[in-house]
Parts: sequence; structure tokens; C-alpha cells
Amino acid sequence: MATLPVYRWHLAPEGYATRRQLRARGLRPGGQGVAAQLERPRRRRGPLVAYLYLVDCAKPIRPMTSARWAALAKANAARRRCPACRRDAGYVIPTSLGTCVPCAYPDPTDAPRST
Repeated sequence: MATLPVYRWHLAPEGYATRRQLRARGLRPGGQGVAAQLERPRRRRGPLVAYLYLVDCAKPIRPMTSARWAALAKANAARRRCPACRRDAGYVIPTSLGTCVPCAYPDPTDAPRST
């Protein structure tokens, strides 16, 4: 098994790019494996690692189709719907709460009064 070339932070040669750098250029790795890695040393922990891909082997990003836009809109709408009251909260429901804020923290003054 061949080892990957390792470069220091900001010292990678031309022709390599991270996923974010490829995306900024309108490219994607396109099935190629990691070609090299960057390491940034840290004092008390292990180094930060960034994987590099060859720019020459990268492919253009796939455009969003209308079906993919529709699926993304449906997924985002599901993240906004409260599972308790089934209403659209108007924001993405926090996973820490699991419900919309009014359901997670009901107002005690709104409780029905018994006379």
C-alpha cells in the first residue's frame, strides 16, 4: 500500500486542491481518491489534516435539476414542521429541542383555568 504525500500547511504544490477549493472553481473530485494531504501542526493535539485532490482529474459539478430542487425544498419543509403540533414553525426546528419553541416551553399563563 502506497502512502500519501504529506505537505505542510500552505506548502502544497500547484495542481492540488481541497474539496472546498474545487467547489469554488466549479469542480468536484469526480470519484478520484485522495492524492495527498496537508498537515497543520498543533501544540497539544494531533495535526489538522486536509485531503487534497488532483485538479486535472476533477470533473465539473452536476447542475441542480428541477427534481433535485423539489426534493431539497421538501426536506427543508420537513425540518421546519413541528412533530408535536404539526405546524410550520417558520424556522428550522433545533434538534436539541425536537419541537418548536412554543411546544418545548409552553407558557403557563395560557393554561386553561378551572373554576
